[in-house]
Amino acid sequence: MTHRFTGRKPTGFAVLAVSAAFVLSACGGGDDGSTSPVASVVPTTPSTSATASPSPSDSVTVTTASPFSGLPDGADKPVLVVKLDNTKAAQPHAGLTAADLVYVEEVEWGLTRLAAVFATQIPDVLGPVRSARVSDIDIVEPFGRVAFAYSGAQGKLLPSLAAANFFDASANASYVGWFDDANRNSPVDHMIRPAEVLDQFPDAARASSIGLEFSAQPPRGGAPGTEASATWPSSSISFSWDKAAGDYIVSMDGSVSRAAEGGSQRAATVVIQSVVQSDSGYGDKFGGVTPQIDVIGSGDAVVLRDGQSWPVTWERSGGPEGTTYLLADGSVMPFAIGQAWIVLLDATRSPAVS
Repeated sequence: MTHRFTGRKPTGFAVLAVSAAFVLSACGGGDDGSTSPVASVVPTTPSTSATASPSPSDSVTVTTASPFSGLPDGADKPVLVVKLDNTKAAQPHAGLTAADLVYVEEVEWGLTRLAAVFATQIPDVLGPVRSARVSDIDIVEPFGRVAFAYSGAQGKLLPSLAAANFFDASANASYVGWFDDANRNSPVDHMIRPAEVLDQFPDAARASSIGLEFSAQPPRGGAPGTEASATWPSSSISFSWDKAAGDYIVSMDGSVSRAAEGGSQRAATVVIQSVVQSDSGYGDKFGGVTPQIDVIGSGDAVVLRDGQSWPVTWERSGGPEGTTYLLADGSVMPFAIGQAWIVLLDATRSPAVS
């Protein structure tokens, strides 16, 4: 059976105050939906060195868990947000498997781009990097004054980007850590060495709570959620549950999204969030209109994890506040431990979930 929801205009829900905490249960199986008590996060010593990918089945220490993915040793590390191309020409992505969070946002002509958040792991090479959009300002703000890497932006937008609360880690600001990959064609050849980029911003914000909670066990009441997809006029994304691996395989534009490190892109949690979009007043030189994506307010969403799905509501009260995802009883929807993909879908469109 296929489940669809129709996005609705924000209704101004009262915002639920959520402490900076994680629900991290003991590792292991079971499907009774039980979770352990909420525990506070204590910052740990920061590090920007790349490490082997932690497994969600590893023991997770609450005091060091990432506030963005629940993975071990991710708290209090410098945060880098990078804008990435996601067209077929951009494949395979380098370094994207190391991200804690990946946002999918619509741009001109019904195409989409990615904004990926890195803290727990910093890959050696990352890309291809593309240009910023106006909605990135609101998407990035809850993470604090992070380093934001992008390949450029239209001239009209540059003053707004300069005034935003992030460190400009673009190629225009400094070319340290940037290079063009001779094996890729322009404009999808712009790459970065993230550690070199981050080294320029010793005061970059460190990973702290944005209101998400994580649990090794899903909540009760999930419906089937093994397949999900969202489409735009010139782009699509889908997620297929891989029971053996315990995560979702990510496909873009009809093909499995490949990783330069080998294999495919994977998601432990998938969120398809209904958002109101409007004409931002920006656009490309060919007449394409850049959507303004309203990520402040409230609306509907669907969350998938562990092969199941839950209808939720999302709420975000203001610029620096994070987004919370609430179940029907008002409790916070816990994400699975691992990388999460958050798809921002125009409220006039509906995802397919089955």
